[in-house]
Amino acid sequence: MPLYEYICADCGHEFEKRMRFDQAGERPPCPRCAGKDTRKKLSLFSSAGNASGGAVSTGSCGSGSGGFT
Repeated sequence: MPLYEYICADCGHEFEKRMRFDQAGERPPCPRCAGKDTRKKLSLFSSAGNASGGAVSTGSCGSGSGGFT
């Protein structure tokens, strides 16, 4: 189940909520003030990793091969 990030327009509280894909258009109430004017935040994510589960660096390795420019 995806994890979505929201912000409440009433109190400014930022929160996360796991929702099914078919619920993605719904706007959950704020857990702090119960306000109904919540907005989905733009989230950045990474699906890259190594065999041990750690993150993969996107920085320069110095050799210039295999990296993005």
